[in-house]
Amino acid sequence: MIDFYTSPTPNGYKVAIALEELSLQYRLHVLDLEKRQQKEDWYLRINPNGRIPAIVDNTGADRFAVFESGAILIYLAEKTGRLLPTDARRRSDVIQWLMFQMAGVGPIQGQAHAFVHYFPEKIPSVISRFVNEARRLYEILNNKLADREYLCGDFSIADIATWPWIRRYDWPGIDIAGLDHLSRWMKTMSERPACARGGAIPQRPDATNTVRIYSSIVGR
Repeated sequence: MIDFYTSPTPNGYKVAIALEELSLQYRLHVLDLEKRQQKEDWYLRINPNGRIPAIVDNTGADRFAVFESGAILIYLAEKTGRLLPTDARRRSDVIQWLMFQMAGVGPIQGQAHAFVHYFPEKIPSVISRFVNEARRLYEILNNKLADREYLCGDFSIADIATWPWIRRYDWPGIDIAGLDHLSRWMKTMSERPACARGGAIPQRPDATNTVRIYSSIVGR
């Protein structure tokens, strides 16, 4: 059994999608970030960085914790022998595009989200900087997808890492006009059953449901 600690954010959805795609059984623990449950001592012993997501794999002789969404995806892929090629070059291709998301798409789009919606001041030059850079990264993805269904040919953890961010392009106002290959890929991803399920785990809390620590077995 895997304990999965998360919240409704793109990085959390990555791991939910992987768990669903791999048909792994897990207990879901949803943290309330506004109440800073991710900074509590018990959770810092799982993830010293105090962020989501994290997992604890209880299936071996010892409990093993993994934090950082990209590291979790690699761990789950290696655990199951799926979603990450064993051939050295194909494996490197997947990891390169996983790192492209981790170091580029996620941080840049995250800053765009923050400055458009959460920063107390609206600073047009800063917003433009991050929104335009996100668009540039989208163009790179679009070019990569010109001759293939998925980022690295076969469906992989690179796709799983990238889609939860790209599907929220409208939130900071990133223009996807003309990015036909990317749009086609987004549709393909949204139609995968595991993406549909994992992309809604956990659901966003409404105003009357803000207590977010619970467990349930949802593996299939």
